Amino acid sequence: MAFSMVIDIHCHAGPGDGMTAPWNTSAPIEPYLRRAKAAGIHKTVVFAAFHSDYASANRQVARIVAKHGGRLIGFAFVHPARDAGRIRDMVGEAVTKWGFRGIKVHGADALPTREVCDTARRFRVPLLADVVDRAEVVEMLAPQYPDVNFIIPHFGSFRDDWQAQQRVVDQLVRYPNVYADTSGVRRFDYIAQAIVRAGAGKVLFGSDGSWLHPGVELHKVHLLGLPPDQERLVTGGNAARLLNGVQARTGTCGENVSGGC
Repeated sequence: MAFSMVIDIHCHAGPGDGMTAPWNTSAPIEPYLRRAKAAGIHKTVVFAAFHSDYASANRQVARIVAKHGGRLIGFAFVHPARDAGRIRDMVGEAVTKWGFRGIKVHGADALPTREVCDTARRFRVPLLADVVDRAEVVEMLAPQYPDVNFIIPHFGSFRDDWQAQQRVVDQLVRYPNVYADTSGVRRFDYIAQAIVRAGAGKVLFGSDGSWLHPGVELHKVHLLGLPPDQERLVTGGNAARLLNGVQARTGTCGENVSGGC
């Protein structure tokens, strides 16, 4: 089925409380939404900025999602170490009470644990895991949890570590449950290589808003020059499948985000 909805899989929203850098100070959603609308982006996955209390930050994200009438889809941000023992409860509240559709973990906090992965499995939601250059960690996650879909932002490295990004391209080929988002990827040829080697079904458009411009990040996908059916997968179709609970190995589909699976 042709799919034309554009979904940004990677955007931050709301205040942080560290106030030592942009990413732990504030992720203002209003400028992002204006830019996204101008770029033709229909829906956006949002999660908190870095925060010392993700339970509180997730509640703030829920309020932001509720305010913006169907344009935003929430992910629950958790700290695998600090939130240990309550991650299932945190994600359960986010999924059942607020309608969130995934989990976000950042390796600058801590890398994913079994508790996080078990929770993703329990609620049948994707885990967007920033491995902060440590692409080797994906080799542990993917085979241990073949029924969890892992999305690796920035092809594994926002800091432009080419070795990590190249390794993620290889992992996209080898693991059915590993995907990557395009946010902040400057080595453009790795995106093109991933699609040639792993297929358009393994790459998702992401912007890393509100700090990066979503129109600029989306234009990178257009510059790939993909056939229309493949571009639709990258810009929204793949995200819709994962958000609708489609598992890499089972091919099943849950309640639909977009009206088509």
